[in-house]
Formats: sequence, C-alpha cells, structure tokens
Amino acid sequence: MKKSPISKISLDGRDFYVKRDDLIDPFLAGNKYRKLYTLLNTPKEQYNKIISYGGTQSNAMLAIAAMCKSKEWEFLYHTKEMSNSQKEQNDGNFFHALSLGMRHVEIEEAYYKEYIASLRVHLDEKTYVIDQGGADASAKEGLEVLAQEIREANLDVKSLATPSGTGTTALFLALALPEYKVYTTPCVGDSVYLKEQMNALHEIPKNLIILEPSKKYHFAKLYPEFLEIYKKTLACGIEFDLLYSSGMWKALLEQTKEEILYIHSGGVSGNVSMLKRYAKKFKIHL
Repeated sequence: MKKSPISKISLDGRDFYVKRDDLIDPFLAGNKYRKLYTLLNTPKEQYNKIISYGGTQSNAMLAIAAMCKSKEWEFLYHTKEMSNSQKEQNDGNFFHALSLGMRHVEIEEAYYKEYIASLRVHLDEKTYVIDQGGADASAKEGLEVLAQEIREANLDVKSLATPSGTGTTALFLALALPEYKVYTTPCVGDSVYLKEQMNALHEIPKNLIILEPSKKYHFAKLYPEFLEIYKKTLACGIEFDLLYSSGMWKALLEQTKEEILYIHSGGVSGNVSMLKRYAKKFKIHL
C-alpha cells in the first residue's frame, strides 16, 4: 500500500498538518483508497462484478470505478434519476467514472429505496456489494494501515480531523488510534444520521468527537462560506474538495484551538464541476 506524505500549512494564523492522501492516485485517493484497501488486495479472480449505489457526485463511485478498471471487474452503479444536463457533463466524478468503464443504472425515486434494499438478494459468489460511500466493515483494515503511518510520523500532535459522510473513516481511525482525539463533522445529513451510520458498524468510541456545524448545511448545495474556505486553503498550496472539506475546516477553525493533523480525504476531481456551479450561481469568475 502506498504511503502518503505530510505537509504543514498555516490557516487563519494557526498551524495544521495535512496527511496528503490526495496524492496517492488521481482517482483512487483519499479515504476511499483506505476504505477499499481490502478489495485492492483481493485477487482479481475472486470477483467479476462490483455493485454500489449513491449520488452522482460521489467520490466513492469514482474510486470504485478506478479500482474495478485495474482489477478488470465489471462495475454497476445505481442512482436516482438524473437530469439531462447532468448526463451531458464532460467533467466531474460521474463523467470520469463512466470513462473508466462504470455501467450506470437509474432507478425511479419512488422505487429507489426498495430496489437498493434488494441488491444482496440472490447474489452469486463472484459479485460483491459496496454500500453507499464505501461504508463497509472491510474498511477497518485500510484505516489501521493509515493509523500505523500516523504513528510512524511521530508528530507532536494528538488531534486528528477528517470529514464524514457515512463516518466510516472517522470511526475506524478513532478505534485504531485510541490515544488520539479524532474530530469529524457531518457533511451528509445531521449528527443523528451520522451516529446511526457509525453505530451500524461499531460502537462509537469516546475519543471520536463530532463537531456540530454552525447551521444546517445541505449536501452538495452551494454556500459562499464554503467557497471562501476553499480559496483560503488553496492559497496555502493544497487543494481540498468542496463537498466535504470546507465544512470540516469551518468547524475546526470555529471550534478547536490545538494543532491538528488533517487527513486529506481526496475527492478534488469533483471540484471542476462544483466550481462551474459556483461561478454560474454567484456570477463570479473562478
């Protein structure tokens, strides 16, 4: 497994370390690389098809597509119905995932939940289902490898941070590093939803601290304050994604004081389409 370097930045007068998991691979990077560790080390003869589901901006979708291409596995991805404009985009995660060989299946919203619940019915032994966002107990192994890299770095830091969709990364990282404080914040849904997702995998440890956002944010919607934080971090020499990282950085700057090692969750390939949306909505040049 590839190791990622650590950078140091200064943001709003505070020093932060950044674990550069974004540099591992253009598409298969960040926490998705860690979550897929077990499958990446699985002999390609074991499976011939991977099934997953979720949103069309999903970083997990793109990472799974990259993994399946390298393994020569078929990748079937389910979403709710999409608009024609979304389908015609020639950039962003959905476009890149299709170019890597992903097969896309649209499900009518009225039937989506029931259909997803039936994905594991009558599966053959050569097919594996990955839940939305890569929320899978098999992610534990990859996060333990990340934990070992953090220990080996021997930094004088005892607090970590990583944003959460399903919370899988934050949960298994906190379990693997009980001597560290692990901050996270909900980026998809609220903290109640986040806790439900994490508790489905394992009891939440005491060293995992969920920072509540200052207001309710809706996933993938556009917020001027998120764009401003994106610009600030970019000026520090590192690009972070606009879907997850901006909310995490905002929470850290507002609610913490100590030095923190931020785990870069990757996903920057989706910024191209997000920045176009920001430019169009706020009538600005980016």
